[in-house]
Amino acid sequence: MKLMAKTLIFGHKNPDTDTITSAIVYSYLKNQLGFDTEAVRLGNVNGETQYALDTFKVEAPRLVDKVAGEAGEVILVDHNERQQSADDIDQVRVTEVIDHHRIANFETSHPLYYRAEPVGCTATILNKLFKEKNVAVPKEIAGLMVSAIISDTLLLKSPTCTDEDVAAARELADIAGVKLEEYGLDMLKAGADMSSKTIAELISLDAKEFQMGSHKVEIAQVNVVDTNDVLGRQAELEDALNGIIAQKGLDLFVFVVTDILNNDSVALALGKAASAVETAYNVKLENNTAVLKGVVSRKSQIVPVLTETLSK
Repeated sequence: MKLMAKTLIFGHKNPDTDTITSAIVYSYLKNQLGFDTEAVRLGNVNGETQYALDTFKVEAPRLVDKVAGEAGEVILVDHNERQQSADDIDQVRVTEVIDHHRIANFETSHPLYYRAEPVGCTATILNKLFKEKNVAVPKEIAGLMVSAIISDTLLLKSPTCTDEDVAAARELADIAGVKLEEYGLDMLKAGADMSSKTIAELISLDAKEFQMGSHKVEIAQVNVVDTNDVLGRQAELEDALNGIIAQKGLDLFVFVVTDILNNDSVALALGKAASAVETAYNVKLENNTAVLKGVVSRKSQIVPVLTETLSK
């Protein structure tokens, strides 16, 4: 059955590679199946994502602030939490969700198709959907999907990475005509150059809000090849983060700087609940920072641990 009006497909605010590419990829699949959909985005395209789009010669989705004025129905990819979605998400009907995160602050007035799997990347789920619908994956679509898996799993090194992600990445790299390791490292490095970023850009590149117990928390993450590239600007960062804490009424802001070469992170924690980071990871914040050994995944190594700590 064809939809009578266009459906918008989008991922979360402050979009990463999985969010941008999954919107494009799923819209392509829906179009092949006869549905009128359009991929859009809720924020700027980062350097890593742009590298992937340029490599496979695909245009970025257009930017929108709100969605209710354009469509009555929407499809969410790579997120479900209301505060991470379009500001007016409550004014449209969500007909589908394709996601790999926890489910929180989400309810609908109508039944919907909801596909959530505990894999490292939304693209891994989308790869299954192409097979289930018997639709061939074109080279550029495969390129976008393998880029998303590389991004979300830090080139298959993140603890969120599953055997399904590995298999999908290898299969999609073959279709896309790229060498997985070589292309993956080039793409990650393209996203890890923070030298030209303003402080405002650094703290919003990949930031998400969470409700943890009675606490309002924001966690931002950047990937680098040298943590000093970012932490050398700590005083400026703290001024900006304290401004956001005051503006949004946050209890905690954790700014995570992840070294993609050694797979460790440094956390800069501010706010009245900052001690939760010490409790959660058995570390001591010194100058508001602590090294989190082996921590690279916000989804599996930060959000659940802090949620448990702050919900006690």
